[in-house]
Amino acid sequence: MAGLIHVYTGNGKGKTTTAVGLAVRAIGFGLKVCYSSFHKNPDKYGYHEIGVLDKLGAKVLVFAKGHPHLDKTLDENEIRTDVAKGIETLSELIKTEKFDLLIMDEILISVRDGYLEEAKLLEFINNKPENLELVLTGRGATCAVIEKADYVSEICKIAHPYDKGITSRGGIEF
Repeated sequence: MAGLIHVYTGNGKGKTTTAVGLAVRAIGFGLKVCYSSFHKNPDKYGYHEIGVLDKLGAKVLVFAKGHPHLDKTLDENEIRTDVAKGIETLSELIKTEKFDLLIMDEILISVRDGYLEEAKLLEFINNKPENLELVLTGRGATCAVIEKADYVSEICKIAHPYDKGITSRGGIEF
């Protein structure tokens, strides 16, 4: 089976949820899954989907914990270094672990915000094992990344409770 490339992008809620749903389906089918996240800090915010995927048997990795948009104390050079280490780690891991599905959650944010050069992500995509299904999520997918993808879903916000002053709720938004 040839591994295809998925891109879930846009300003709407549900990009990570879509990727996690695919991971659950793949695990249920007996596929080997790796979920990696960028710019999320599960120690601070929870992100309970990470724990569920771990319990279901996915390999879970977290890189570049946080983003200056949510935490002004973060050092942007440190984030850049952490993202680069994440790409390096995943590049080696997919050569040795033989995953069927790799999710790179919020990796598109890394490119959009200048923490990862688009060329480095394209190199990663071009060098992935042929059978590896690859999922990239985050706002601001570039045209070059979209051109590489087999599936592209743009999730657009039409309405969101935040617009009405309703704050994030555990188990629903995070």
